[in-house]
Amino acid sequence: MKFRWLLAGLFVVAVLVVATTILDRTPLRPEYCVAEVDGTRTQVDLEQARWASLMAAVAQNRGLPARATTIAIATAYQESKIHNLDYGHLDSVGLFQQRPSQGWGTVEQLTDPAYSIGAFYDALVKVPDYENAEITVAAQAVQRSAYPEAYAQHEPAARTLASSLRGYSPAAFTCQLNEGVGGSATAVLDDVNAAFGSLGGVVQGDDVVTVFTGPPEDTAIRGWALAQYAVANASRLGITGVHFDGRRWSVEDSPDGWVEDPSAAADTVTITTR
Repeated sequence: MKFRWLLAGLFVVAVLVVATTILDRTPLRPEYCVAEVDGTRTQVDLEQARWASLMAAVAQNRGLPARATTIAIATAYQESKIHNLDYGHLDSVGLFQQRPSQGWGTVEQLTDPAYSIGAFYDALVKVPDYENAEITVAAQAVQRSAYPEAYAQHEPAARTLASSLRGYSPAAFTCQLNEGVGGSATAVLDDVNAAFGSLGGVVQGDDVVTVFTGPPEDTAIRGWALAQYAVANASRLGITGVHFDGRRWSVEDSPDGWVEDPSAAADTVTITTR
């Protein structure tokens, strides 16, 4: 009899544990990022967001116009769907499917996005009047593709991503993410400085990064470029919140995008990791 009661008790405990686990399990939501500018909506996955935001940051660091970022993103869309590929036609690899045999660099270099993006911009700035050229003309002058007209189809999406990630369209880029483990504030600051050049910034405690966005005439654009870069890389870096210019984005409320936050400073981007 005692054995039966023991089995019954164990059964009840097991049922309660399973029920509690099911009730406590928060359904995972799809993870993606969206840029929306002037009625054009572009959705990308997290890897695409990472590399598009890096193209924007590198261009800003080099003092290149937003058009350069649009051309780079459109080219990467066509060549790799903005994924860092370790394969391709013949010996093509990386975001732009650059070929070691054509003098672009080694396979190791070309599968390093920072290097391949830099190499693309090095070639682009040598194209006469590329800022005013059609994307097919500018991209083809760099890539020498067998299908030069294909780049044009990606221009609307590329322009939307470039406008938001370069900071010209405030609060226009957002990501929907699931909550995860917070990251390192120091690692976030190191990543931001590597992408944009030395912005300085201060780590407060273990979980807050603040970055002053520069002189007044550049504050809004530079600030939104940095803020939206942080959102694009939030999943990878364990960023839980970004605050700037009266707006806030958080992982917890990420389906809502950027929401009003009167406490968010207009001259400082604040990034939290917990």
